[in-house]
Amino acid sequence: MKQTLKLTDIAALGFMLFAFFLGAGNIIFPPLAGQQAGINLMSAMSGFLLTAVGLPLVTIIAVAIAGGSWNHLTKDLPAKVATLIAVLIFIIIGPAFAAPRTGLVAYEMAVSPLFADSSQAHLTIFSILFFLVAMFFSWSQGRLIDLIGKVLTPALFIGLVVLAIGVFLDPQGDWMPATGPYATQPFTKGFLEGYNTMDTLAALMFGMLIVDALRSKGITEQRATTKYLISSAFIAAFGLASVYISLFYLGATSSAIAGGADNGGFILSQYVQALFGPYGQLVLSTIVLLACLTTAIGLISACSDYFCSLTPLPYRAWVVINGVACAVVANVGLSQLIALSIPVLVALYPVAIALVVLAFVRHKMPNPKVAFRVVTLVAFLFALIDAAQVVGLDMSMFDMLPLFDVGMGWVLPSLAALICMFFMARSVVEQSSNDVA
Repeated sequence: MKQTLKLTDIAALGFMLFAFFLGAGNIIFPPLAGQQAGINLMSAMSGFLLTAVGLPLVTIIAVAIAGGSWNHLTKDLPAKVATLIAVLIFIIIGPAFAAPRTGLVAYEMAVSPLFADSSQAHLTIFSILFFLVAMFFSWSQGRLIDLIGKVLTPALFIGLVVLAIGVFLDPQGDWMPATGPYATQPFTKGFLEGYNTMDTLAALMFGMLIVDALRSKGITEQRATTKYLISSAFIAAFGLASVYISLFYLGATSSAIAGGADNGGFILSQYVQALFGPYGQLVLSTIVLLACLTTAIGLISACSDYFCSLTPLPYRAWVVINGVACAVVANVGLSQLIALSIPVLVALYPVAIALVVLAFVRHKMPNPKVAFRVVTLVAFLFALIDAAQVVGLDMSMFDMLPLFDVGMGWVLPSLAALICMFFMARSVVEQSSNDVA
């Protein structure tokens, strides 16, 4: 069978992945970060781009190199541990946090401003309708590349281009002095802010959707699958970087119309209305609804695809379960949902980063099984300490850890464990060989 795709299909694949990534957090966090970074915009944006674009890109490449699936990536971990990590990630990016957040952001930025007095009833009705539409598009598992890549994403992309042109041609204020952590540690603060997009966790799982989409197009060989996975990842990364740069610049130049704001959604809303007048809300609503909807579709599809592989329930049953759960959780409220998600992300992100790094160096490891188990365990244990500090527990006993004060105490211990594995794992292999001899 021919293992090639037309250029239009490759572009659609990349646009589909871009649309999956570009959701709620990708829209609401950069404007606020840009405003608070002010004159330190470049440094803060560099840190943000590293975790919000660079890490998802590298993660997709790691998944592709490993074989195109979560099972390939984690084959050196105990099966139950790999499954537990996957389930936790899917719960976080699915019905517990990320997917419901798409509905909440869509409501608060695209629908709520249309009502003079919005209420909880409006949110409930909207969340039901929103996730019904997401379930409808998720229903046909093999047609995602056509539904998302060729239908919804082009409309989203046009809206984003219109916004970006307006931002750079008509900035709404001068850059302000940096505030808060952005004044003293802009790069580190931007780096940690990139966690909130949850894209690195999602990238671990979106690879499976791309593989399914490729199979629906007749691409089954490993080499071709890897090539097109990596191609789609670069297209998505370029799109994400372009969006983030324009949104950071939007925030940095928003002093005249939204100075001192504490919400990125408010900054974006005010900016768009200042640029486009009475049509501003229509432009914003279109962008936000499409961005959040495509991400919700991707998350529901990915979660359903994985959970149906663990249980007797079919894919479509899980689409319904996940869709209903998302609609229920979406009624918790955006600020509460973000507050709950941060410590969980701080605990799991280092594990995801460790797995990605290990995937690239696995072939140089004398004993990959030992390396994967030790490094991921060290990353997780020290990440738990960082997470405990985030929730307000007294963890001052760990102040001596490098980078602990900025929420990255896991970095050097994990790096030390990784380096040791090049030597300790070799001794294990050599000792085993000597015992056999």
